[in-house]
Amino acid sequence: MKTKKIFSILALVLFIGVIAFSIIALSRQKTSAKIIATNFVSYDFARAILGDSSEVKMLLKPATDIHSYEPTPQDIIDITNADFIIYVGGESDEWIAKIISDNHIDSSKTIRMMDFVSLKKEQQKEGMEAEVEEDDDEYDEHIWTSPLNAISILESMRDRFVAKKPMMLEKYTKNTADYVAKLQDIDHRSRDIVSSAKRKELIFADRFPFRYFVDEYGLDYYAAFPGCSEQTEASSATVAFLVRKVRDDNIPVVLKIELSSSSLAETISNETGAKILTLNAAHNISQADYEAGKTYADILTDNIAVLTEALN
Repeated sequence: MKTKKIFSILALVLFIGVIAFSIIALSRQKTSAKIIATNFVSYDFARAILGDSSEVKMLLKPATDIHSYEPTPQDIIDITNADFIIYVGGESDEWIAKIISDNHIDSSKTIRMMDFVSLKKEQQKEGMEAEVEEDDDEYDEHIWTSPLNAISILESMRDRFVAKKPMMLEKYTKNTADYVAKLQDIDHRSRDIVSSAKRKELIFADRFPFRYFVDEYGLDYYAAFPGCSEQTEASSATVAFLVRKVRDDNIPVVLKIELSSSSLAETISNETGAKILTLNAAHNISQADYEAGKTYADILTDNIAVLTEALN
């Protein structure tokens, strides 16, 4: 009889534990928002604002190219069930606009980052490979490469999140202010570097996603390809032009972007002796950096050292 009583007590304790766990799980489901972000920057901004109060998922897998991304059936399910969908709104994630339209997703659940800044059209610079299907009216989508644009995006996203959850106003406001302070410091440091630099010119042996960045800081540039180009092989004319610019303008560094082939940069480096460095546009990050929790602000901080060397 005593043994039965003990088993009854244990069963009751187990039952209460299961109920308590279920209540906690349901509570977390109700207070946790499901946020879908298409690329690293949108993912990073969302997690910075929301902190640990929401579940944020980056659709783009680490170390992969956003320009060749295709959503899986599970991605589409996650998108349709999300509380918020955050995307850039340019060529690289135009597929998500179709998913939003086809599934009649309410606009109150979508955050298009290109809506929050003044846009610039893509630029065809001297020496750059021409796009196969060039669209003169296409806007450059790499809006986040300017820290000041990033601040505008962060604050606009904060307002959308607060409108959805007014009770989180204080937390979201503080989180955003903390991140903005970091970006303001990076902006000030970048201006100091440019103002005292020996030169104001950058050479990219790669795609060029930094239009908003160079315009912000008054820099000139030359590059092999436009920002969202699918081309990977430069013509002999483009290679010759970039080699000549490096030599004629006494450029010490030839740049490439993250997760990109260095073959063209190596060719130019071998011809000119210029050092190869990576200026990170924060399209995406490596698996190791993702697991380590690296942020957009961390990437910009790393870029400051690269910028300093490239301009001096």
